Amino acid sequence: MKFLEENLVAFDVEVSSPEEAIRAAGNLLAKGGVVEEGYIEAMVRSYHENGPYFVLAPKIALPHARPEDGVKEASVSFISLKHSIVFGNTANDPVQFVFALGASSSEEHLTLLKKLMLLLNSKENVEKLAEIHTYKELHNIIRGNDQ
Repeated sequence: MKFLEENLVAFDVEVSSPEEAIRAAGNLLAKGGVVEEGYIEAMVRSYHENGPYFVLAPKIALPHARPEDGVKEASVSFISLKHSIVFGNTANDPVQFVFALGASSSEEHLTLLKKLMLLLNSKENVEKLAEIHTYKELHNIIRGNDQ
């Protein structure tokens, strides 16, 4: 399981659409070797077919696709956007943080979501995400939750 490892994280990413944001976060997973290239377009297709249901909290999107769309290893990538993007979720737009999720089973999916919720349930942590620009700073936030 790879959870927000250094090669799966990027800061101040410039995008102009939700699709570009999903692809940017998905490309980190593909380059990390934890999903197949097709998984990225499956996430974009899911967004088009199902809408922005994965914008789960203010500023936060968790795009994902089905395990059979090309997950090799359970993983989460993260990008912070240089400029927030509207995904079409009136309750939680605009999105500033995108966590792309890949899990090959329901159990892995729940494990990854639990780790993310530990990180994102803290309003203080979410505020810190807007201020950081390095992996070391992100790692410090994550480590604060690994107790």
